[in-house]
Amino acid sequence: MNIRRSHDRGFADHGWLKSFHTFSFAGYHDPQFMGFRCLRVVNEDRVVPGKGFGTHPHRDMEIVSYVLAGTLAHRDSMGHGNAVRPGDVQRMSAGTGVLHSEFNASREDGLHFLQIWIVPDRTGHAPGYEQVHFDAAEKRGRLRMVVSPDGRDGSVKVNQDARVYAALVDGEEQVEHHLAAGRAAWLQVCLGAVRVNGERLEAGDAASFTDGQVVIDRGEGAEVLLFDLP
Repeated sequence: MNIRRSHDRGFADHGWLKSFHTFSFAGYHDPQFMGFRCLRVVNEDRVVPGKGFGTHPHRDMEIVSYVLAGTLAHRDSMGHGNAVRPGDVQRMSAGTGVLHSEFNASREDGLHFLQIWIVPDRTGHAPGYEQVHFDAAEKRGRLRMVVSPDGRDGSVKVNQDARVYAALVDGEEQVEHHLAAGRAAWLQVCLGAVRVNGERLEAGDAASFTDGQVVIDRGEGAEVLLFDLP
């Protein structure tokens, strides 16, 4: 297990946006953290009321948004106009090209969400959009698959052999994940604190694994994402 502490991440303060970069992004560059396997971006963004990312292009990337607090207002050139709230998982496949904007839908409350980029299995996919809600009960004390390559168990589908699980862990709850041969895992602590393979991790911390198992316990209001990657 290799730990990536929250305070070691890149940071950008644009006034309306405060963003922590787990991997190199925009003006933050660290050759040791250019991504992990096909996981390219994990940005923790906080957006002030009424502000956001204006219309801009993307292509050949699987973009997943995971809202922790507030409401994300999404619009894109495919005709989607959606509100994304805590419990929702939004996936936009940029494919051959798409325009989109992401704003804080509230004039009063802040928006806190994770922006995740996964490199697709090939270039040239058709653009696509999907959004699914997962109740807290589905994630309580267990790893609930929320992203997969085939949409199994009601998860959103990405064009990559990657699986993402979400879990809420508190008190005596314990969850385990076993890695198959040749697979690797990235664990991101979104909220709270938790023990992972005996090490305490807090919000913003992360850890990578290239074999064995991941044991998550002793949660203190923890919400985590686990990426199982090729």
